[in-house]
Amino acid sequence: MVRAHLMDITRESLAWLARRDGSVVVGQGPFESSATVPKRGVAFHVNDFALRDPQPWKIPGRVRHLSRAEFAGRFSGTAALQCQWQPLDTAPFSLVFQEVMASIQSGFFEKTVPVVTESGSSGCAPGPAILAAMARQEPPLVSYGWMHPDGGFAGATPESLFSLDGKRLTTMALAGTARSEDRDVFALDEKEIREHEYVAQTLVAKLLDLGHLERRAREILDLGSIVHFLTLIEVDLHTQMSAAELLRRLHPTPALGPLPRTDATMARLLEWRERLGCPPGFGAPFALWDDGRFDAVVAIRGVWWTEKRLRIPAGCGIIEASRLVNEWRELRLKREAVKRFLGE
Repeated sequence: MVRAHLMDITRESLAWLARRDGSVVVGQGPFESSATVPKRGVAFHVNDFALRDPQPWKIPGRVRHLSRAEFAGRFSGTAALQCQWQPLDTAPFSLVFQEVMASIQSGFFEKTVPVVTESGSSGCAPGPAILAAMARQEPPLVSYGWMHPDGGFAGATPESLFSLDGKRLTTMALAGTARSEDRDVFALDEKEIREHEYVAQTLVAKLLDLGHLERRAREILDLGSIVHFLTLIEVDLHTQMSAAELLRRLHPTPALGPLPRTDATMARLLEWRERLGCPPGFGAPFALWDDGRFDAVVAIRGVWWTEKRLRIPAGCGIIEASRLVNEWRELRLKREAVKRFLGE
């Protein structure tokens, strides 16, 4: 009965976001698209990485507020996803990596984040298995998703873009990656620390004039198979700001976007992403507006699918000290983490 219910649910449009307080907000279709956030009620912000959708606010026909346990129970009851993944060719990424390094050496970039995508195919409609897998994920991962009968995307991200409740804004710098077994070496890795500091310092610079800012000490976030550097940042805003205004100010951070962020550097990054087959929504903000409270996550550690075709994208931050073999290894670590979600 549970499995039949799950199959029924995935025949209609569905959106959800888990929040760090333990609640999950689920919206079911039909959805109404809007250029502006509604004054009351619930809306999901669904857009691509370049924020090109003129009507990104998706207002659901029905809304449920669930606990994490209720969410996992309601959307469980299906077998793990079975998928045949295609071997990745290193040549396209190797060429892009060389172009990135040349751009860094010329002074065009300090840092940027190309994305490699692994493709596969499933023997049956993957939506129910993907939803069930993501519903099982627990903190510090945050489950999110947007799906319709023919496809969608879903993931369990460790990265919050920002949360806004009244004049209180919280965000994070999440950058620098290693295997958990290399944690001790990672803590002293100058390249990974420098990559992280690019993100943290840029966020501080973008927020410092908006209110009283507190930057917490850098720590290590352990996700089981992977560790990241994490810096939490909190701001008490001088004046109330809109979620849309803050989205434009903060996205993309250097964790997923270029540094410096200009029209020219964004255009170059978008070109590389397209060449490497990156889904347009990877790394975009996925957000929830719930009666004045706003939570936005970064859409990473996920899977994008159309009918039975699936894609798992992963990005790597490249700076002057980066090395091709290390970045290729990091990309594999991130993709394998998603496969573990799906195969549980």
